[in-house]
Amino acid sequence: MSEQTDGQTKGLVRAGAGKIPYRIFNDSQQVSRAVAKEIADTIRARTAEGKQTVLGLATGSSPVNVYSELVRMHQEEGLSFVNVITFNLDEYFPMQADCLQSYVRFMNEHLFDLIDIPRASVHIPDGTVSVEDAARYCSDYEQAIVDAGGIDIQLLGIGRTGHIGFNEPGSGTDSRTRLITLDGLTRIDAASDFFGVENVPRRAITMGVGTILNARRIVLLAFGESKSAIVNRSIEGDMAPSVPATFLQQHPNVEFMLDHAAAAHLPVIQTPWLIDQVTWDDQMVRRATIALSQELGKPILMLTDGDFNENGLQDLLAEYGSAYEINLTVFRYLQNTITGWPAGKPDQSEAEFPKRIVLFSPHPDDDVISMGGTLTRLAGQGHDVHVAYQTSGNIAVFDDDALRFAEFAVDFCREFDVKSDEIESLTSKMVQFLNSKHAGEVDIAEMQRFKGLIRRGEARAGARVCGVKDEALHYLNLPFYETGVVRKKPIGPEDIQITVDLLRAVKPHQIYAAGDLSDPHGTHRTCLDVIFSACKACADDSWMQQCDVWLYRGAWQEWPPEEIEMAVPLSPQEVDRKRVAIFKHESQKDRALFPGPDAREFWQRAESRNAETARIYDKLGLAQYQAIEGFVKWKRDQC
Repeated sequence: MSEQTDGQTKGLVRAGAGKIPYRIFNDSQQVSRAVAKEIADTIRARTAEGKQTVLGLATGSSPVNVYSELVRMHQEEGLSFVNVITFNLDEYFPMQADCLQSYVRFMNEHLFDLIDIPRASVHIPDGTVSVEDAARYCSDYEQAIVDAGGIDIQLLGIGRTGHIGFNEPGSGTDSRTRLITLDGLTRIDAASDFFGVENVPRRAITMGVGTILNARRIVLLAFGESKSAIVNRSIEGDMAPSVPATFLQQHPNVEFMLDHAAAAHLPVIQTPWLIDQVTWDDQMVRRATIALSQELGKPILMLTDGDFNENGLQDLLAEYGSAYEINLTVFRYLQNTITGWPAGKPDQSEAEFPKRIVLFSPHPDDDVISMGGTLTRLAGQGHDVHVAYQTSGNIAVFDDDALRFAEFAVDFCREFDVKSDEIESLTSKMVQFLNSKHAGEVDIAEMQRFKGLIRRGEARAGARVCGVKDEALHYLNLPFYETGVVRKKPIGPEDIQITVDLLRAVKPHQIYAAGDLSDPHGTHRTCLDVIFSACKACADDSWMQQCDVWLYRGAWQEWPPEEIEMAVPLSPQEVDRKRVAIFKHESQKDRALFPGPDAREFWQRAESRNAETARIYDKLGLAQYQAIEGFVKWKRDQC
């Protein structure tokens, strides 16, 4: 389906119907606008009929932009919520309403405090009821939904286990609102909100699967590559209690609303040529040929006409005339991506050498984790390499690590008889705070800065291993990040201006930025938006018109081979050096505060991912390497 222009379908890539209907959009913002418009249209239509609208609402990162758009409609377009009743899906247990992690607080901050909904019309499970009263309370919650006339639109997200609400694997279609025990994976995914998995409650109150299925309309939101596998399982797989989201297949009016990344495992995206006619552009040819090579376990140059004909690629074969022509085209492309000189060789005609380069690192360790080998290569080849750490990374430091540093500061002052009441008072204040800090409590401002300095020192040590000079390191501390909690502020003009100022000071020939959008709490996505905005602000600068922007990926995902445009091979020695650089980030070593879905250490993830890319190139028939770091060039018309 081509992109539409009306408010509800703008950005729509295509619609489809597996066992659950779905729509795929270019990005999450477009999904959110479409869903918000549907909700607003329903409210207006039912209000015009003299009826109330009953909404089932979800929390988490997925619906945030839906709520932002509804708030905008209320403030700018007069959308009224006076005739709206809401029921939230779930709440942690136990949980005080004013706690940072409370869904009551989440909904108030993101929606209810910003619209005209009557407070009596808002229903959120109460995390303060006693265990003894929980069963009765949950029964009353169910009855309140019935008394309101049932839910018109139920908004859902989806967890990696396939849970909807907090209905964990094993939940059946007869389940109703109840107190449940959270799955281990669910608690790991929530760790970032609670400053560590050990602080995540073990129980929650949730609407049941049966409660959800009673809604007249269900809309499920899913964004990012980390959701792609479970989205595909829910839409295309058989119904099973082990994946509660599959029970949505029973509903007569349900739809999954997906960004392109969350749809990546669906057949319509993964193998579209097996479903419908496709346009055989260069990337589609590469995708199909590489997929065929991998499925058959044959190098690209050994694929035959029969291989294409017998595996649903007759149209591609007909367009090119022979497997030989297809194979050679794809093989040469992949071969040309491989380079040991990521910024070019010094003998290239009319090319300035050495180059000025800015590597943007969202967190203080993304530079070495994601492209430590390439960074070492660029510095070693004599380029003027700058690393810009976009955020302080302060919330990712364990309290016991901070306490160790704070106690060292106290001991240092005493050992060397540093006479400063202010220093002694400050260090003592931080030690006292950490010793009395409650789980999930926000750090005081001094501790936030202190933890930022810990990350800064580690970043400096890691960059030195790669050969980057101290004076070429830039600590941007973008304001959007400095909240002391996982939930960040929106991007502001200051974030963009700080980045613009750095770019105009360096005037780089190359920019490297994190294109990995799967980090658990969205910092990479936000940092990339800042960079794109800064590049656009500099679009008319002469240096920017000659500047290439390369996107790397981090510890969560790698670019698929058909998308890679520059592949930098690493020797065993370079892999070892990259590992040493990552090890310098001691506060992230052994166990990260926010591990995300992969429990391995970052150096293990990076080495595995780089080795797998090299293995893929090898199996496709290219040269064999120890590891490869992949990059994709940003096209300026992409954003």
